[in-house]
Formats: sequence, structure tokens, C-alpha cells
Amino acid sequence: MTKKVDISSKRLIGIAPSRWVEWVTEITNITVEEIISSGFQWVSREGDVLLSVSSQEYGEFLVLNEMQLRYNTEMPRRVHTYATLAE
Repeated sequence: MTKKVDISSKRLIGIAPSRWVEWVTEITNITVEEIISSGFQWVSREGDVLLSVSSQEYGEFLVLNEMQLRYNTEMPRRVHTYATLAE
């Protein structure tokens, strides 16, 4: 079941995705190319936000955002699954 923090974090990222990614990565002049959802639906939770981004310094890469109030042992596996699908 979706928790309020999941929906709130997704809204926060959706309001200003470029500013969010700059804050999370500490990379300035980064561009959000796309907010990806449909291709990764079966992996994601309601709170996941997967962004395709690019910067002159690092090129194109993905930024996965998931808000967790408590550690979930499945997190490393899910991050690996996202990376595998993206590759």
C-alpha cells in the first residue's frame, strides 16, 4: 500500500525535477531528459522516481529516487534490477 511519504516525495520531485537532481547529485548544470515510469513499472513502487539525466561532465545516466523511512533488505536487489534493465 502506498504511504503518504511515497506520494509526497514523487510530487516534490515532479515540481522541479532538475533542481531535485542537482541537490541529490551535487552536480550543477544537469538536465533532466525524461521522467521514466512505464518501462520499469513492474519493478517500481509508487514512491520510486526514475529520471534520465545528462550533464556535460558525466554524460547520460539514470537517477533513481526512492524515499524510505526504514531500511528495506530488498533495496539493493531492486537497484540492481533497474540498472540491468537500463543497460
